[in-house]
Amino acid sequence: MIPHRAGAAGAFALLLFATTACGGSGGNGGSADDGELNVMMYQDSLAVVQKNAAKRFNENHEDIKAVVNEVPGDGYEDKLRTVMGSGESPDMFFNWGGGSIESYVEQEMLLPLGATLQENPEMKEAFIPSIFEAGKVNDTQYGIPLRGTQPVMLFYNEQVFEDAGVEPPETWQDLLDLVDTFKEEGVTPFALGGATPWTEQMWMQYLVDRLGGYEVFQRIQNGDSEGWRDPAVLEAAEMVQDLVDRGAFGDNYASVSYTEGAASALLSEGKAAMHLMGSWEYSTQLADAEEFAKNDLGYTAFPALPDGEGNPQAVVGNPTNFFSVTDDGDSEAEVDFLKQTYSDEYVQDMVENGEVPATANSEEMIQEHSPNPDYATFQYQMVRDAPTFQLSWDQALDRSVAEPMVTEIEKLFNKQVTPEEFVDNVAALK
Repeated sequence: MIPHRAGAAGAFALLLFATTACGGSGGNGGSADDGELNVMMYQDSLAVVQKNAAKRFNENHEDIKAVVNEVPGDGYEDKLRTVMGSGESPDMFFNWGGGSIESYVEQEMLLPLGATLQENPEMKEAFIPSIFEAGKVNDTQYGIPLRGTQPVMLFYNEQVFEDAGVEPPETWQDLLDLVDTFKEEGVTPFALGGATPWTEQMWMQYLVDRLGGYEVFQRIQNGDSEGWRDPAVLEAAEMVQDLVDRGAFGDNYASVSYTEGAASALLSEGKAAMHLMGSWEYSTQLADAEEFAKNDLGYTAFPALPDGEGNPQAVVGNPTNFFSVTDDGDSEAEVDFLKQTYSDEYVQDMVENGEVPATANSEEMIQEHSPNPDYATFQYQMVRDAPTFQLSWDQALDRSVAEPMVTEIEKLFNKQVTPEEFVDNVAALK
């Protein structure tokens, strides 16, 4: 999923804090060796948590000062590439794991955290295992979770469901039956922002995971492009086009924009019954349709496929965001800062800011401090109980593959290619 979504991880967060800048634009060459710990952050309303962590760090360290340098979201990845290649890299930086840091790993620019975890076993034990796992590249840990979870969920309009006398889907057949029901009611079954094609990727992700299991995409992420020829990918592509033919997304989805709010508005206005979207959809609805968000916005997990090999409790999306450390030979200060990410003060800041933490055993913190305990608890338990949490394909893969892959998914939804052609096209990407 594209970078700007990282800033919408938590319900209510966008309402509670205004975006602020902290002097500098990241990558100023500050070093722990010369008394400054440079922490490069994605600039948004959620960064207040990391800035508070820096204040606590500085209160406990006399000889070194943590400086959080925020970079505007639209230019974050480009700025990061620039500073990492300039010899003025930050000591620590925000990232999405997976493909977002793979090139830095290949250039041996990042600190492998195996030794750090051996010396500090509580660091690994503090986090939900499926989320912590997403901080690995080639089975080596390079990231420590710094933000809340961002699973893809199925949102629905409770009033529209009540009017139709139906319940949220638990199986794929339930989902297909609902498509027919809502079409008869004159309601688009699923809102889809097809003009923002990463929204279509979510459907493929869940279908491939449910049909073939976590290992199918893991093979692709590990560099084997023939993994695209797994039967689960073709079947998922066929199911997508079956949904299109059934009218599941209406007739105009290709011109509906998610980033401009059009898809979310279809759900809140009752013109669509359901919307498959990341957990940040809650905060989007709260900001744009507060009464609907508080009274009629329902949420559930993606339905099971009884004949599939995947675990029905598995989730996809952005597990979280991570801190990675540049390998400068001295990591003591960086490790001290990383320890903040699972401290009670840090986790409470996150929860109060509307995020759902990636730390284990956080139910009590959520109940006591979340602006919406019911929603946060549902999301937390969904992620906690997931055997796997698959990183969004366009974040897991290198940019050179991810961008044309999303284009191929868009063509699949628009029926510009057949399912077989889709498989051939993505398998050819290198």
